[in-house]
Amino acid sequence: MSNQKNKMSKQKVLTIVKDQRIILLLVIIVLMTIVGIINPKFLKLGNITAILQQISVLGILTMAMAMLLIGGGIDLSMGYNMTLGGIVSGSIIMSGAPPILGVLAGIAASTVCGLANGIIVAKSKAMPLVVTIGTGQIFFGISLLISGGAFINFQHRLNFLRERIFGFLPLMVIVMIVIVLLMFVLLNKTKFGRRIVAIGGNEQNAFLSGIKVDSYKVISYTIAGFIVGIAGVIFAARLNAITALAGSGYETDAMVAAVIGGVTFEGGRGTVSGAFLGALLTGIISNALDILGVDAYTKIVISGAIIVSAVVVSSTGRRRT
Repeated sequence: MSNQKNKMSKQKVLTIVKDQRIILLLVIIVLMTIVGIINPKFLKLGNITAILQQISVLGILTMAMAMLLIGGGIDLSMGYNMTLGGIVSGSIIMSGAPPILGVLAGIAASTVCGLANGIIVAKSKAMPLVVTIGTGQIFFGISLLISGGAFINFQHRLNFLRERIFGFLPLMVIVMIVIVLLMFVLLNKTKFGRRIVAIGGNEQNAFLSGIKVDSYKVISYTIAGFIVGIAGVIFAARLNAITALAGSGYETDAMVAAVIGGVTFEGGRGTVSGAFLGALLTGIISNALDILGVDAYTKIVISGAIIVSAVVVSSTGRRRT
């Protein structure tokens, strides 16, 4: 009996050790400790708040990307869709409309783009990667048509999103935290979440078990578009200006953050908490490199190394299971 208990306790320990979220937490703690020793400014409350504000856009996008990856999809149009939402928002606000109307219009525009992605992916049965590369170009073109290729200056009309709540947390950080919590509930506590995981794990089996696969794909891409729209508004608030190319590359960053957090490209696996930790780690690394005075070119090399490492770790973990 005691041997059986010992085996069970060892299995629990091994499960904890293999949990990518635990590894990420340890890496974050060690990294913050080392950088904090080298430069004590890194661990000050002001800098921690700055890190959270810096990752607010990435953290929100990562939630949308993680949901799609877990469901067996992907969206490489996110960067351009996010920019389109910001440009629609800015155009309406600068026409003299109330800022809240511009915010809602921007989110609505990105939601419609997400819906379009979902319908095309579900009905055409084409590869989501290829479809969303194409739709990304469409969204980019629409942004150019609306903006004329010029910067849209918000003239600080979205500064309310930078207001500090509770004395130290900007509203955009609170929005990110709320979205993370809602996504956690959606994927872990609802029938929708369980079915998305089932579709990502084996689409054919999910279909044979009675799940309306196409409908769930359309819904998931629409939700992703809504989340991307929120990210677009926050992105515009952070920059106080936006251009059609501003969001290019953010979809790759979101994908990398999700994969670092344990989400796989094959679908059916991953967690919201892990994906958020992945986004947090990338933000901490970027901030640490700035604090330590690393030049911009070296940062690009390190970012590339992180992307490669994330893919390798994901593939290795998959082969072991």
